[in-house]
Amino acid sequence: MTLSTIATFAAAISLLIGAVFVLVGAIGLLKFNDPMTRLHAPTKVGTLGIGMLLLASILYALAQGDPSLHELLIMAFLFVTAPVSANFIAKVTIHRGTCETPPSPPKDSTWSTLNAPDDAQG
Repeated sequence: MTLSTIATFAAAISLLIGAVFVLVGAIGLLKFNDPMTRLHAPTKVGTLGIGMLLLASILYALAQGDPSLHELLIMAFLFVTAPVSANFIAKVTIHRGTCETPPSPPKDSTWSTLNAPDDAQG
């Protein structure tokens, strides 16, 4: 077996794993009713699925002798922006009051809210 054949098989396995993760993320997005629970499907599972698909693309390009850095840049952008956007969507949902209110943190009324601490109001 040559290195090219091994890379092609690894790319095929990565494609299958990535497709399963993307499918689970899509089913979760359709099945969950609450916006806060819907966030977990595309951000957690979908990010890993897309990462595996991009890894398959990298492996296949290496097997063909035409390596590229585009997939690595896409992965970096995806892994940085997906959690940040999910955090913003969750914050907006909490502040709009369209979800179940999270439990209050102990001894701090300013955590995860727009309330200013008592020291700043003086």
